[in-house]
Amino acid sequence: MKIFVTDPDGIEHELEALEGWRVMEIIKDYGLPLKAECGGACCCATCHVYVSEEWIGKLFEMREDEEDMLDEAMEVRDNSRLSCQILMSEALDGLKVTIAPGTEI
Repeated sequence: MKIFVTDPDGIEHELEALEGWRVMEIIKDYGLPLKAECGGACCCATCHVYVSEEWIGKLFEMREDEEDMLDEAMEVRDNSRLSCQILMSEALDGLKVTIAPGTEI
């Protein structure tokens, strides 16, 4: 499986993804500039990404705690999600996300 991540400089990276891994973990493992300060506990908004429109409907519904954390993020959009809350699956093979402003290292 693969995900495509656009970094803050606008460069798209093709990353290998493992089923069951959080998108945040994959991005961090590849050394891309994503803070992800709480390590996936949904206690911050430093893994904020924009999900490409064609993928929004394929994600699980946003939980209330994720929505609360996004209230603290910069430049939130309709396609904003926390990458720690997106678990990779075969259905998400090819997922495209962009690292949001304010989350870069």
